[in-house]
Amino acid sequence: MSAVQVKNLNRRLDNLANEATKELDKACGNELWKNIGFEAFDGLKDAERRSLANYYYGMLQTVRELQEVLS
Repeated sequence: MSAVQVKNLNRRLDNLANEATKELDKACGNELWKNIGFEAFDGLKDAERRSLANYYYGMLQTVRELQEVLS
C-alpha cells in the first residue's frame, strides 16, 4: 500500500471515528460513555437508542483497531 493510500485511509477512518463519536454523544445524551465504555449503553431505556449506540460503538472500536495496525 502506498503512502498516499495509507494517508487517504487514515483520513477516512478519522471521518468514521468522528461520525461514531457524534452519534454516540447523541444516543447517550452526554459524553459519559467515553469514560464508562460499553456499559454506558446498558442503561438506555429506549431500545432503538441502545441499538444505535451499540452499532456506533462497534464501529468506533473497529476504526481504532485499524488505526492501531496502520500506525
